[in-house]
Amino acid sequence: MRHDKAAMVIELARRMAASAEGLTLDEMARDMRTGRRTAERMRDAVLMLFPQAEEVSDPPSKRWRIRGGLSAFEQAPTATEMLELTKAASALRAAGEPARAAALEALERKLKAAMRSTTLNRMAPDLEALVRAETIAVQAGPRPSADEAMLTAIRAAVLAQQPLGFTYSRPGAEPRRRSVAPCGVMFGRANYLVAADRETGRIQTFRLDRMSHVAPQEGLAVPPADFDLTVFASQSFGIYQDEIEDVAIRIAPEGAVEARGWRWHPTQTFEDQADGGVIVRFRASGMRELAWHLFTWGEQASILAPERLKTVMAGELAAAWRALNRTPD
Repeated sequence: MRHDKAAMVIELARRMAASAEGLTLDEMARDMRTGRRTAERMRDAVLMLFPQAEEVSDPPSKRWRIRGGLSAFEQAPTATEMLELTKAASALRAAGEPARAAALEALERKLKAAMRSTTLNRMAPDLEALVRAETIAVQAGPRPSADEAMLTAIRAAVLAQQPLGFTYSRPGAEPRRRSVAPCGVMFGRANYLVAADRETGRIQTFRLDRMSHVAPQEGLAVPPADFDLTVFASQSFGIYQDEIEDVAIRIAPEGAVEARGWRWHPTQTFEDQADGGVIVRFRASGMRELAWHLFTWGEQASILAPERLKTVMAGELAAAWRALNRTPD
């Protein structure tokens, strides 16, 4: 128990050193999952162990932080932490994201270079064994693409709140030059720039692999003040954004256990049924991507609402049937 408490104090110190503005007592209690009184005792222990810790006035509350970071002794990563970093880089490279993979691989090299040789030598055998023992299954699907120069240009425009110019090419349409107010990037099965139309403020998405000649432009282009990228991303089942609707899917008893353990949507709720089935409810847009997902559930999933999802599913089934019965030329 004493060791557990010591580990929690060290973890709180790390969080205080990682926060530029510092942490309030309520934030400490939330992050460490303790009560406020316990957080106060842990804070006092950190202040005693780390003289460089300081109190920052932030009316009506106070904050505490550790300036200058912690020493390599307190910050040495574990073999498990290094393993997850290695796996994350490998997953990005396997998924066709070399630029993002290279960033994590560079971070891994910097961490190893900053570690004491004795710590690194002690960790190396365990890390090598764990890397051999774990791998990532590559899922079928599109290979997202975003080269380093493009991501650098997008991030520069976001930070400087400048317009972003690029040429956008849709299948079957003439390439078109665009200038938008960039809001951020969503990474997933395909990577998308999220941006606001400079005249109307309407939020749009653009696939990165269809963009070329990307560069920040002169001027100011500020996203809508009330826009939140996390909220925007959570509204859709996937990437596509359309009308937000109330969705209800009934899963048969044989699939109910799996359905309850599935992450359908951030707003999901479950209703147990008398026969052992379950109804999944959530509020989202992106009915086409939801229809694609429901294919994987086969006869176990029944659409209760909305009607538009049934229509979209019927259209996708008809298209699949036509493809199945198409006679080669």
